[in-house]
Formats: sequence, structure tokens, C-alpha cells
Amino acid sequence: MTQGDEPATVRRGEELDAGALRAYLGRALSTAADSIEISQFPHGHSNLTYLVRAGGTELVLRRPPFGNQVKTAHDMSREFRVLTALAPVFPPAPRPICLCTDESVLGAPFYLMERRHGIVVRKLVPEGLVLTPPLAERLGRALIATLAELHRLDYRAIGLGELGKPQGYVARQVKGWTDRYAAAKTEEVPEIESVARWLADHLPPEHEASVIHNDFKFDNLLLDPADSTRITAVLDWEMATVGDPLMDLGTSLGYWIHDDDPAELQAAALGPTMARGMLRREQVVEAYARASGRSVDHLVFYYAYGLFKLGVVVQQIYARYARGFTTDVRFATMNRMAGVLARQAERAIGAGRV
Repeated sequence: MTQGDEPATVRRGEELDAGALRAYLGRALSTAADSIEISQFPHGHSNLTYLVRAGGTELVLRRPPFGNQVKTAHDMSREFRVLTALAPVFPPAPRPICLCTDESVLGAPFYLMERRHGIVVRKLVPEGLVLTPPLAERLGRALIATLAELHRLDYRAIGLGELGKPQGYVARQVKGWTDRYAAAKTEEVPEIESVARWLADHLPPEHEASVIHNDFKFDNLLLDPADSTRITAVLDWEMATVGDPLMDLGTSLGYWIHDDDPAELQAAALGPTMARGMLRREQVVEAYARASGRSVDHLVFYYAYGLFKLGVVVQQIYARYARGFTTDVRFATMNRMAGVLARQAERAIGAGRV
């Protein structure tokens, strides 16, 4: 999907039926390709993403993970609906093309969207991109400005008024992620259960709702190779909804790791947030407040929530591996990260700051 993030051979156990897909493309898109080529984007930890080449056309296909046990967390129709509404009004949202809910085609619902090109920046910066301190700062500010732009959209006007249930959103999320952790639990992690109890006991007042991405981080962005501070696409909309935008900010903060954070947390970094010149978490909050015009009270709650949610997500991914639903070796030690993230949440709660 990107420079430095090119598709690779499809992982064992995650193959698609090329013949069935070619027949579907012929019916749905009038694509009369003699054959199609399918490869898989190797990154990402939840929904599976493939590149489909049919003749001279490139399409991106998204489907739930094999062995999925949480249907509501991998709703292709919902993700397609979100992109359909966003693409005309939020330029970084890729244009969806078609949705297939007939599970007889590929064994699960899936959808196809346009392919966008760009650079993905992870913990290791791609070759050819020199992340100087000034560039790192501008890149951090671009991410936050784009998040604030998303939160400024009138979700009712663009047709997403029925997407979520804003009232009571924060309380439902804390309970929901607590329940998901219980379902994915494979061993005792007392820190994550302690954080869950603290969150339930410290719910903040509700804010005006907006469209929220729920996983807004550097490696879900594509950057323009000619101007790496220009975001050409925001990817992975599977958890998007209408809810409290500060919950979205909290999730982004959960990924924002400093070079003076504990070593175990630094080892879990997925993005370039430890680069010289990059915004600190406090500066992220200040930049968001200016760009959005929103009050940013109760930040420790939102930051702790972001860390807690990420801890549950990695535990869910590990549970899929431990229960034999995926052979992706990246997931073999993910259970350790749940405790790392929960301990950071405990430190933030104890210190009273992000």
C-alpha cells in the first residue's frame, strides 16, 4: 500500500480463493481479467488487507481475520459505510468501491477500495526519509491537525447520524473493553484489571460527539513522498464510530512513547514518536486543543483509557494466536505487551499527568 510497506506473499492459512474472487469481480465490476494476482499487506494486526491486481487495475481488499469470534469488531458493511460517507468530505479517506456480504464467495464479507500510495512511517523510518528534528515536529503536528479535522466534521450532515450512540459512550467503552479482556484472557495480568477498575470509577463528563477513528496513529497514515508532512490517506477504519473525540485523542496518546519512558514501553513503540524534535504528549494535547477548539480536561483518564484499550487489543490478538486461529509469528509474544501498557497507565494515574 506504500513505499516501504509493499504487499508480500499471502500468509499460510489466510489465502483467498482467486477463482471465486475473479468471478465476483466480473459480476460486480465488469472486470474481465483472465486471471488475478493476490498479495497481502504484511502489517496490521486485525482485519486482513490484500492487494488485488486484475488486468491493469489495482484494488485493496479488506476482510475479517480468519477465526474471528467477535463479529461486531470486524463489520465490513459498517467500515464500508463509514468510508462511503467520509470519502467525499474528508480527503484522506480512501474511496470504497464495492461491498460483498455473500460469504459463499470468500468465506466472509469483504469490501474493495481504491489503492493509494505513500510512505508509512513506523518506529524505523523508511530509507530515503531523513527525519530531522524540524520535520519530526511538523509531522507530529500534521497528524494532530488531521485528527482535529476529522473531529470537526458534522457527522449528521454527512449521513452518519445513526452510526453510533454518543450518549453514554465513555461508560460503554470502558465496560466493553473490560468485557473483551475477560473473553481474551489467557493468564493473570493484575495491572490491567486494576486500570479497568480505576477507569470505571473515574468516568469524566460527556463531550459533544464527533466521528472518531479509534486507532489514529502514524502507521495508519500514508504520507506524500514529495512532502512527508502531507497526509495522503488515513487507513484502517474498522473501529470508527460516533463518540467522544477525547477518547480518540486518548488512543493516539497511548501510542505516543517518549525516549525517556521506561525501557519496556520504548520497546513497544510502533511509530517515530521518540525521534528528536517530535512533540511530547503534553504538546500533542496543546496542539489538539488549538486545532479543535475543544476543552481537554481529564486527560489522565483518556490517556489511561487509550493504554488500557491497546492492552486489550494486543491480548485479543495474542488469544487468536494462542487458540490456533492464526500462525502469524508476530503475535506469539504479544501477551507481554498488555502488562507493559497497563503499567504505564498505572504510572500516569499515580503521577496525575500524561
